[in-house]
Amino acid sequence: MRAVEDGVAAFRRRLSAGELGSLPVVLVLAVVWIIFQSLNENFLSPRNLSNLSVDIVGTGLIAVGIVFVLLLGELDLSVGSISGLAAAVFAVLNVNHGVPEWLALVMGVLAGTVAGTVQGYSFAKTRVPAFVVTLAGLLTWNGLMLSILGTSGTINLEENGLVARLTSYHFTHDGVAYGVAAVGAGLVFLVSHQDRQRRKAVGMPHRSLRAIAFRTGVVAVIAFATAYLLNRFQGLPLALLIFLVVVAGLDIVLRHTHYGRQVYALGGSVEAARRASLSVIRVRTAVLAVSGTMAAVGGLFLASRITSVSQNSGSGVLLLNAIAAAVIGGTSLFGGRGTTWSAVLGMLVIQSIASGMAITDTPAALQFVITGGVLFAAVVIDSLSRRSQEAHGRA
Repeated sequence: MRAVEDGVAAFRRRLSAGELGSLPVVLVLAVVWIIFQSLNENFLSPRNLSNLSVDIVGTGLIAVGIVFVLLLGELDLSVGSISGLAAAVFAVLNVNHGVPEWLALVMGVLAGTVAGTVQGYSFAKTRVPAFVVTLAGLLTWNGLMLSILGTSGTINLEENGLVARLTSYHFTHDGVAYGVAAVGAGLVFLVSHQDRQRRKAVGMPHRSLRAIAFRTGVVAVIAFATAYLLNRFQGLPLALLIFLVVVAGLDIVLRHTHYGRQVYALGGSVEAARRASLSVIRVRTAVLAVSGTMAAVGGLFLASRITSVSQNSGSGVLLLNAIAAAVIGGTSLFGGRGTTWSAVLGMLVIQSIASGMAITDTPAALQFVITGGVLFAAVVIDSLSRRSQEAHGRA
């Protein structure tokens, strides 16, 4: 009981200072689920939630890369084209030229890394705004993708191949999902406890053990409930497992490594970062390289979902959804605030709206209106939160 009281007290202090965290997006997600469940009782069925968990992965991985760029207060407009380029490189090498799948996959991801690195170095050296550099990249990489695909138009992937199985394979044994839930909750406690010890050792504010236990308990309840629902259909999807591992790994990189602290510092103030002898060029280049790499990985998962690559790969609303997911999830457009988990929450909101629209036969056009409204609300909340933090001397 004391742990709950401590957690509530800490939460109230954050709210009073304008540090809303993930609360707004969690409330929006709850409202979306309640509305669509009331319209169609199959919305929260194990089958639909399992499909939803796989559908968020491709665009979600791209959104995770966008988070890194937004932390600098910049924007990457090329991720859609890079995702299509990576998928095209993989498909042409594997299907048309018989290159082994694992090698073609590596080459596809490297294509995204190289594209992102080129853009990052150009942005860092010329100091031209990232959105201009990546806008040029959007056109360049899309043209390169069309050139690689040639006149073939669409390339179908092997349905039982490595890439196709990324989104079709499920761990059907119940123990796998529950085991992942237990490991996840344990890692949350371990990372939080280690962070508490480091902060305590240098005299910095830190969470109490009760607060950490409460936080771990909440994560455990969500994780085991998710595992239960997934096991009622086909089990834990491989795509979801990979997604969560990547998100958790990059979250640790951002919040618990020297590189991650440099990214946040640069997003907070470029001039202060320079005076602290931070290598602005290296960090900016690395951030765009991460964004390009994640776009490539996301593109391969999107190709896996439909088992094909075409001249339309990476186009449409993919770029808008990836950016919207990061912003709706709580990553600040002003830089310096956000986590990789922001992309997960934001993507859940966007895909839940899309899934709900489909399952209730609602006109697709309304999806864009609702998503746009949620995005606008997220930006307004971000702006108001930043003002409140400035008033409290925390921004």
